[in-house]
Amino acid sequence: MQPKKGIRIKEIREGDNVDDLFLVKAMSRAETRTGSPYLTITVMDASGEMAGRVWDNADQLMEACPAGGIVRLSGQAQSFKNVLQLKINNLTAIPASTIDIADFLPSAPGDPGAMAAELRKLVKSVDNPFLRELLLAFFQNRKFFERFKKAPAAKNMHHAYIGGLLEHTLAVARLVDVVCPLYPAIDRSLLMAGAMLHDIGKVKEFSFATHPFDYSDEGRLMGHMTLGVEMVQKRINAVLHFPPALAVRLKHLILSHHGRHEFGSPAVPMMLEAFVLNFLDDLDSKINYVNRVSDQVESAEYHWTDYQRTMERFLYVRNTPGHLPAAMQPATDNGEPEIDPRQRNLWEP
Repeated sequence: MQPKKGIRIKEIREGDNVDDLFLVKAMSRAETRTGSPYLTITVMDASGEMAGRVWDNADQLMEACPAGGIVRLSGQAQSFKNVLQLKINNLTAIPASTIDIADFLPSAPGDPGAMAAELRKLVKSVDNPFLRELLLAFFQNRKFFERFKKAPAAKNMHHAYIGGLLEHTLAVARLVDVVCPLYPAIDRSLLMAGAMLHDIGKVKEFSFATHPFDYSDEGRLMGHMTLGVEMVQKRINAVLHFPPALAVRLKHLILSHHGRHEFGSPAVPMMLEAFVLNFLDDLDSKINYVNRVSDQVESAEYHWTDYQRTMERFLYVRNTPGHLPAAMQPATDNGEPEIDPRQRNLWEP
């Protein structure tokens, strides 16, 4: 009989006794000051993730909970510094073939159909005919777009879940629409194309059929910006009379969008649109990261988090329900999208 997923992580409250199935996102072994071994485990399901500790029988249980494995664990939910964690008493490995993996893979909270429709609408709003044709070559290609809609935007950092690339790309494109009317000197067509294509190489950079996500061989060897430029150039070659100077400007936006060499950019921004894209990309990335940290806090009052290594600081956060942008709100209960009412501080490529 196939084991069934019961309580979701989002439903766990302080004091709850938990006995359910989870996917192990990460596991590490350490020792207390007295030399006793313990395990630090991050477990997850489609609704979120939660940290836990195994204090007893750590070495015996270690083999049962490798990263990427499914476990049935029992324990209690306890609050530590206003962040809910699990004190794990016992766990056993569950064969992945016996469960529905969709119950455990995180995904973008917005409705993918609504996000895809809005992205296509923005593509058609691009005035420059060469850039519009180039964008259509990507986003009207069914095979490519299906992969694009499923890809994460990172391995561990911002938008690191199924559909994260679509969500992040749409968010940056929406920010372009907000910023351009405020600064008329910006070439909207170029900036919008850069927003939609800046992370395009991530469909090849990551292997995301299973969790945890990992880099593909070409992703690790080349990186998403180089892969993205190759993909863009291939399609530019198929656009009749595409201006070479325009192609260079667009590729500069892709290659410089991380802003600095030490943050992974082969080039630094040297055009107005490149500066803007770098800041908009960084803005959405950091908002997503802080929102995900805030989601782990139960209280609506502000609290300090543990030290966030990737941000190189502590964060002062509170739980903020309904923080998603309007077009990214989850679908209603009937399945219809709510279209009307998202190294050293080095964001992973």
